[in-house]
Amino acid sequence: MFKPLLTVTAFLALGYGRASAQTIKQDQLLYGVAYYDEYSPYERLDKDVAMMKAAGINVVRIAESTWSTLEPQEGVFDYSHIDRVLDAMHKAGIRVIIGTPTYAVPTWLVRKYPAVLAVTNRGPNQYGPRQNMDISNPDYRRHAEQVIRALLGHVKNHPAIIGYQIDNETKAYGTAGPAVQQLFVEHMKRKFPSLEALNKAYGLDYWSNRINTWQDFPSVVGTINASLGSEFSAFQRQLVTDFLAWQAGLVREYKQPNQFITQNFDLGWRGHSYGIQPDVDHFAAAKALDVAGIDIYHPSQSQLTGTEIALGGDLTRSMKGGQNYFVLETEAQGFPQWVPYPGQLRLQAFSHLASGANMVEYWHWSSIHNSAETYWKGLLSHDLLPNPTYDEAKTIGRDFQRLSPSLLNLKKTNKVAILFSNQALTAEGWFSSGLDYNQVLRPFYDALYRQNVGCDLVDPSSTNLEQYSLIIVPMLYAAPTSLLERLNQFVQKGGHLLCTYRSGFSDENVQVRTTVQPGILSAACGVTYSQFTVPDHVGLQGDAYQAGRDDNQVTTWMELLTPTTAKVLARYDHPVWGQYAAITENQYGKGLATYVGCHTSDAVVEKLVTNVVRKAGLWGPDQELRFPLITRSGVNQRRKAVHYYFNYSATPGTVRYPHGAGRELLAGTVVASGQQLPLAPWGVQIIEEK
Repeated sequence: MFKPLLTVTAFLALGYGRASAQTIKQDQLLYGVAYYDEYSPYERLDKDVAMMKAAGINVVRIAESTWSTLEPQEGVFDYSHIDRVLDAMHKAGIRVIIGTPTYAVPTWLVRKYPAVLAVTNRGPNQYGPRQNMDISNPDYRRHAEQVIRALLGHVKNHPAIIGYQIDNETKAYGTAGPAVQQLFVEHMKRKFPSLEALNKAYGLDYWSNRINTWQDFPSVVGTINASLGSEFSAFQRQLVTDFLAWQAGLVREYKQPNQFITQNFDLGWRGHSYGIQPDVDHFAAAKALDVAGIDIYHPSQSQLTGTEIALGGDLTRSMKGGQNYFVLETEAQGFPQWVPYPGQLRLQAFSHLASGANMVEYWHWSSIHNSAETYWKGLLSHDLLPNPTYDEAKTIGRDFQRLSPSLLNLKKTNKVAILFSNQALTAEGWFSSGLDYNQVLRPFYDALYRQNVGCDLVDPSSTNLEQYSLIIVPMLYAAPTSLLERLNQFVQKGGHLLCTYRSGFSDENVQVRTTVQPGILSAACGVTYSQFTVPDHVGLQGDAYQAGRDDNQVTTWMELLTPTTAKVLARYDHPVWGQYAAITENQYGKGLATYVGCHTSDAVVEKLVTNVVRKAGLWGPDQELRFPLITRSGVNQRRKAVHYYFNYSATPGTVRYPHGAGRELLAGTVVASGQQLPLAPWGVQIIEEK
């Protein structure tokens, strides 16, 4: 039976979502593929299994994509394609993750209940693409529950199953039809005690947008009000959080105590995984899961840097307070431009482990012969024969199996965090500032990565800010007073803060504060400004960060800063704006706050990050390395330090190993402190200390 959607709070109160690392045991690294036997052009299950075994594949994900195959007509179920794969994998000793098949709806459901297709701000969705439904629609939800219960009731006792993935890269998909608008009105009634409070908080007198009765509450599809529009985006993200909690609750009724529930979150997309996902509150949604999962797709060949691998991993590890995570999808071959050079598949696989992944799983096993993803290639090409990428995967599988005791359950302790905010991301998008939230965040993350500074990500719900020595805050445009005061206190108690332009500008309702900017943050940062502009041929005086002529540029945005207690680190190089500060530093209590009032080149950002890391006392021998030589480290389950060294380059490199003596795991050789380590092009070495 369909039940009303549980909120996460209600979900946790009922005892769901509380399985922990203590009850979900993992005895080896998982190396796997998504497998779709139902897509195969001819019978080859036994052949696929044999090739998987040869490659060291020990887990497959199945069933999440084919609701219409599982339930060809309403209430009629065909489990044959699932049963045969489960039995074949179990016989071969390959473990299975079952996906709930709810992200692509069958034709009969749309025919019978057309309203399951979402209405968005572009109009009604059409049948064909995946993820075209309204996840709050009662008919969709009722049938999604029925198919989940039917599937899990059928497979729950199969010994091959180690866990369940709920849905797939879930979002609200822009759903904004009349039924969703009514749900939003009910949400607003709970949030605001009166319409007068709502009108005041959101400034709805502007252009006669005032709402005088709840019956008059308009659709927000056409709103010009950033406060209302941002709140609706937050509401849509809450739909996702509640939907995943609801699915997790269903699955928890069937799963065994030693089985996990996960979800494959994804990142913001720019032709590849790029930044914070604007449509999901990852930290909130992950509360319903036992293990957080991520899909990471990244540039390859000469564009491979490992940055997206690290960012996706750091975010996913942070979702559940440092717990190890699963990479549920990443490319083997992928797009034609992603076919890896020799050595890159190995480099990528170990890079995931270095961020704390306990699973690396490719999407997908074999390339599809028709439809939308024909040329998103799997581990096998369309001929389904061994190829150089598959041959390289075989070496990874052997190494994962052999080295699991040393590489499984890597724990990482970082002293630097980036504070990100979906609220700020959404709010900033309402204004034509020329700034994109992820394009502001990424240069700071990238600089940390390139300088081998370990990083966590935190969001406004995080309660552990005090454990960090340095917090970087990119463009926190919308934030409640309480969060800004926490940042002030962080500095006052001895923390280091690097804060960028347009932070603290508006409150949680996206109403601009009436105080002199940057408002509450002025206390820690020691600056004020009342004007900002778009720079025209502006640089930093004296090339303050030695970025060079081409990179000593201020672009897109500049605030005309006046120090109150701050020291000026850089002024604008301009005949008019030169009287104003561009970048400042302020001693506040026991800590130090750097305020960056302008958008600069990545080269300047890199120098800024170097300076704040040094002043926070976090500069060590690992930071003497520079990209393309990358090192990542942690402590393994044997309580030994593990140091990964990667060469993201086609040119050989050398690293002086500065840590305790140990053993290089891939070759099995002894390594002394101070020893020079050669790194082949696209190479990797892993040292476990004694």
